[in-house]
Amino acid sequence: MANLRMCASGEIATVHRVLHYALILLAFGALTGVTTVLFGFGGGFVTVPVVYAASTLRADVTDPMHVAVASSAAVMVVNSLSATIAFRKSGRLRAEYIRPLMGPVAAGAGLGAVAAGHVDDGAVRILFVLYLVVTILDSLLRQGFLTPPEPREHLDRHGVRAVGIGIGAVASFLGVGGSVMTVPMMRRGGVPMADAAASANPLSLPVAVVATAVYAASSGHSTASDLSAGRVGAIDLLAVCALLAGSLPAIALSRRIVGAIPDRIHAAAYIALLAVVTAVMIAA
Repeated sequence: MANLRMCASGEIATVHRVLHYALILLAFGALTGVTTVLFGFGGGFVTVPVVYAASTLRADVTDPMHVAVASSAAVMVVNSLSATIAFRKSGRLRAEYIRPLMGPVAAGAGLGAVAAGHVDDGAVRILFVLYLVVTILDSLLRQGFLTPPEPREHLDRHGVRAVGIGIGAVASFLGVGGSVMTVPMMRRGGVPMADAAASANPLSLPVAVVATAVYAASSGHSTASDLSAGRVGAIDLLAVCALLAGSLPAIALSRRIVGAIPDRIHAAAYIALLAVVTAVMIAA
């Protein structure tokens, strides 16, 4: 009887932990929906630190950063597609940037996702933080982000395509979708912040799809034990479902406020969010 009571107590504690884990992710999922609409993140810069922090508390997860990056990519598939559909008729999607970047970004995404699987978990975390710091400093110190120049009349499409491979590789390696590169690039081309953020979502799609496919197969073929533990490859299915349950309603609601925020404040908020994420990752 004593053993039965101990087993029952252990199962109840496990259920409580899972529910607590899911509720936290649900709340942050709503935040990813808002950031997807306002900043084009697709959720990556919010989901990575949240899933990473949660995964470090689980005894069955030995590679929390890889799980965080893989799960982030899976969430971005749905979030980016949902936001792209929401903005399709708004006139904010900049085809002159989206069309030439799509193919190169997808090619780079495959390279980045494969490379991430061969890098130590701790190294990926350090690179994630360093990349955030560099992006913040670049946005603050180099002209053209907070106050964009006049729109370019002629876009160098060949140069944009060449940059696309690097964007895709870095984005899938770190699980961040690519908006942290495409938004500053469009800003310096004179694109308003609301349009740059909206256009970052379709550009996150090829990164997310390719990266998710690679990460799903990152442990070889998923085994029954992988699935019973709630994982497909490196993707945490519970985290993905909980985050999407929060993000999809938030995307539908928050898309109505895009354009109402003054451009410079919108750009400053982008940098501020990156700074918060950096602090969370360092603390974690």
